[in-house]
Amino acid sequence: MRILLAEDEPELNRALVAVFTKNNYSVDSVFDGEEAVTYLTEGDYDCAVLDVMMPKMDGITALKTIRKAGKTLPVLILTAKSEIDDRILGLDSGADDYLTKPFAVKELLARVRAITRRLTAGVDATLTYGNCTLSRSTYLLSAPGGEVRLTNKEFQMLEMLMSAPSQVVSPETFMEKIWGFDSDIGVVWVYIAYIRKKLAGIGANLVVKSLRNAGYTLEIV
Repeated sequence: MRILLAEDEPELNRALVAVFTKNNYSVDSVFDGEEAVTYLTEGDYDCAVLDVMMPKMDGITALKTIRKAGKTLPVLILTAKSEIDDRILGLDSGADDYLTKPFAVKELLARVRAITRRLTAGVDATLTYGNCTLSRSTYLLSAPGGEVRLTNKEFQMLEMLMSAPSQVVSPETFMEKIWGFDSDIGVVWVYIAYIRKKLAGIGANLVVKSLRNAGYTLEIV
């Protein structure tokens, strides 16, 4: 799951990126509201966590802007303001939830899980294709020759391929869904190589095929 974090306090921003990454989220972080709007309107995110008090554009204005642009992703507002009127303003502006500072990390993660629950409702806990099973909860990839734990980005790539094995996934789609704006597209080739090596290492009967000028597909061999 991919999160956009907008928080202008550098230390808190870095700490929250570390927390989300440790809990298997892919996270892009920005430090002002204008950047947040750019990322959210041009990128593909599952959730946004927006601080209210930010330079260039505050979080509430950023929220209103992306809602006017038709973005329906879940949004959690972070703020030091705890007055009821401020909470109402955030919710009326399109926020899905509101968390005041200071907050416990466990509560933040619980709130994110709650507002993104509709995205995962009805989704199977495991994916199976060929002789492989991929756990969405543990990131374990299993086959007759053993099992291996995937990294966060390896998991996201293989999940995309296993969810629709007959479809071709372009490098640009991987970039948009997983890495965002700030990475070189060559990183996709590197991670495809990692996935191929792990599939081979556990005796999988699956291969990631490259289709020239198109992308990648998963096939049973």
